Amino acid sequence: MRDDFLKEVISFLKSNIGELSVVVMPDFFLDRLINLDCDVQTFSKNIEQVAKRKGGSIDRINQTELRGGNAVNTASALATLNAKVTPIVCADKRGMQLLRYYLKPLKASLSHIKILDGLPMTTAIELKTEKGKINVMLRDLGALADFGPQNLDKNDLEIAEKADYVCVFNWAGTRRFGTQLVKRVFQHVKTKGRGKTYYDTADPIPNIAKIPELVKNVLQSKCVDILSVNENEAVCYASQLSTEIARLEKKLKFDELAMESARILASRLSARIDLHTTGFSATFTKRSETIVSAFKVQELRATGAGDAWNAGNIIGDAYGLSDGSRLTLANAVAAYYISSLNGTHPTKAQLIKFCGKIRKD
Repeated sequence: MRDDFLKEVISFLKSNIGELSVVVMPDFFLDRLINLDCDVQTFSKNIEQVAKRKGGSIDRINQTELRGGNAVNTASALATLNAKVTPIVCADKRGMQLLRYYLKPLKASLSHIKILDGLPMTTAIELKTEKGKINVMLRDLGALADFGPQNLDKNDLEIAEKADYVCVFNWAGTRRFGTQLVKRVFQHVKTKGRGKTYYDTADPIPNIAKIPELVKNVLQSKCVDILSVNENEAVCYASQLSTEIARLEKKLKFDELAMESARILASRLSARIDLHTTGFSATFTKRSETIVSAFKVQELRATGAGDAWNAGNIIGDAYGLSDGSRLTLANAVAAYYISSLNGTHPTKAQLIKFCGKIRKD
């Protein structure tokens, strides 16, 4: 079955496809990835040893500085696949220079960047676990914390009206006005626009007190077409809608719990639910569900995998791929990214080659 999906994906990538316009918002981070070749316990022990000798260094730690933020990472992956992308994100003057460096070669429009004091920055510590790499992100939200609908002007709303997809990310990062921002943007798209709305909140727990408000005013509204979640997010939101989750937590493995949570979300919300995990991805509606296993590749990083997956998912949805092939395309974009030496997103040609190699293997 997966071979059939791969054949459809390769055939699609080889075809001449029309231009896709996507608006993404609101986050850009300067990311530093710290790639540790150890687990949590070993890292904690190493830190403790340094602290006991009143400070010092831990050498031979691989580190990479690159573009970050769910919106900008997704924009990079989409633009590399020839989508016309307009980021509406906040950055300071240095951040604007970095955005020019990262996105201008991809022909992304930078005419809607909001110059605000305080560049958001993340230090992502990547650690080994039995189930693969995980990341712990230490974030300075900068100007993003106060970003909201008040930062948007009529030109921003007009570009959203014309887009095929309007995507909002990182709800918890927009700590004060995250719910108001997505509600304003998506309601505008639904009343005056023509495209689909795509929502990936990222980890909501840092803003846990406001989760019920988000669920009531946004997720339970009819303004979200596609809700993209990982395991934690699926369980978090489903627990707001059903007391069944508390009972299931004691009985099911986490992957199984995530699946049941996604089913509950699909049954209670108008949005299609797209679940992405390290082992598989799945899509759920009130009438159907499709599950596709992830590709086994060498994981060189975890940070940004979900953003790459979202880009592939959007492309597959836009051009009408079957659910299985759409998920396969999304899995392929993510697998290429996490196994790339330099953390690059694939072009169409690179993705065709990558998918062809997977078929042979």
